[in-house]
Amino acid sequence: MASLSVPPVLTSPRHDAIALHRAFKGFGCDSTTVINILAHRDATQRALIMQEYRAIYHQDLYHRLSTELSGNHKKAMLLWVLDPVGRDAAILNQSLNGDITDLRAATEVICSRTPSQLQIMKQTYRARFGCYLEQDITERTYGDHHKLLLAYLGIPRYEGPEVDPAAAARDARELYRAGEKRLGTDERAFIRVFTERSWAHLAAVAGAYHHLYARSLEKAVKSETSGTFEFGLLTILRCAESPARYFAKALHKAMKGLGTSDTTLIRVVVTRAEVDMQYIKAEYHKKYKRSLADAIHSETSGNYRTFLLSLVGRDR
Repeated sequence: MASLSVPPVLTSPRHDAIALHRAFKGFGCDSTTVINILAHRDATQRALIMQEYRAIYHQDLYHRLSTELSGNHKKAMLLWVLDPVGRDAAILNQSLNGDITDLRAATEVICSRTPSQLQIMKQTYRARFGCYLEQDITERTYGDHHKLLLAYLGIPRYEGPEVDPAAAARDARELYRAGEKRLGTDERAFIRVFTERSWAHLAAVAGAYHHLYARSLEKAVKSETSGTFEFGLLTILRCAESPARYFAKALHKAMKGLGTSDTTLIRVVVTRAEVDMQYIKAEYHKKYKRSLADAIHSETSGNYRTFLLSLVGRDR
């Protein structure tokens, strides 16, 4: 369930484009107007506004926003105005080919998306950046992490809710034999089960594992693997069990302690606002006894804060 709030009666995309252009004119930018418009339009409406802006002013709205805004507000807004699939592709490209390689960000985007989303994402990546996503992953990753990402991108998985309990129990036993029962770890078995099974099936495997061995599959993954390979497996498993809980934890980790990981905060808020942010907010409050809006308010400031809170929404 999305947190994005859209007015019941919308102005036309042309009117919005004109209002945005007026906000850019003169000394400085009227950021309040920019936020009030773009933070309350869905992906389809934002695309129409960008089309109208180009048609009227012969200029790309993305480029104009880039010149008018600054800092984290600029980073968040430029990510937001992209279409959802193009946004994921842009995050992946920046994570793999930017000044600083961020394999955890790339892994999160890949391992938290559905097979159908991944197929469209790969096509978009190829169209926008002129190379295959798999090629960039091959050049930036190695070992079991590399094998996991390529398998997760390449194998079509069932997306429905049906599960065979007997098959789930068999997979649980296979993972136990591949990990905790033996000396060393058979990483191939973990890669096979985690990349070939549906989320519903993998959640059932976790339940069967706990029932059979009185130990969580998550703890088994932590004890048997490490590094970015472990992070990838845990992302797949946690999203199979509850994407909202996974992203609530990611947001908490981004904001706890000294300083804030604004890159993570922006990525999660912007990519989930139109998907399941209401569920994420509920999970956040349940686990950390504080509203997500309050946490963001205390960790951010200025137009950056206003924009993120416009996407997340205040708790009712």
